[in-house]
Amino acid sequence: MQLKEIDNALRGKLQAQSAAEKPARRSLMPRLFRRRAAVAPGLTPQSRDRRGDLVIAGLGIALGLGCALFPWYIFFNQEKFGIRALKFEGQGERETGQIYLGSQPDRVGAPMTVEDIPPMKLDLFATGTLPENDGASEGVPSLSEQPFPPEIVAFRLVHVANGRAMIADDTGLWVVQRGSRLPDNSRVAGIEQRDGKWVLVTSAAKVIELSK
Repeated sequence: MQLKEIDNALRGKLQAQSAAEKPARRSLMPRLFRRRAAVAPGLTPQSRDRRGDLVIAGLGIALGLGCALFPWYIFFNQEKFGIRALKFEGQGERETGQIYLGSQPDRVGAPMTVEDIPPMKLDLFATGTLPENDGASEGVPSLSEQPFPPEIVAFRLVHVANGRAMIADDTGLWVVQRGSRLPDNSRVAGIEQRDGKWVLVTSAAKVIELSK
């Protein structure tokens, strides 16, 4: 009986000691982590923001320098960016022989003779064709039957103002300016003032004075 009591007493002490050590271990764990977090080097929020700002500023400066220097790079290296001429590599299936280049000092400045000109096969027999009478020319009057040119329409100068002139013919009044077509199929060459009077000069070298 005494041995059992002693055994139970020892077990109770061991359990009490183990129960007392567990909360101590739990309380020590966060302290250790806190100390490690405090001792370990870290970045504060302000330093992180500053580092991000520096990175963004550096990227902006690099982009600006690239945009400013790229046109100059193109300017000094136009052969790389310009329109390239079409080049033939000559890798076809046609077989070409060797080409020999040599100088002919005796032929320089010498006139050509008849023997040097290769003969040409020319047919010296004169040939010609006549148009078929397909009726296309029927209905066209001959020169004697064509009407004479129409009569020249007379007109007079009525008024001049602001570089324009008003003319009158049998059909009515017309406002013309330099380059306008006139009733006699000529054009206005100029509207001038001569000897204090306005005149209209036509392309047919006619001078029409202002009518009263």
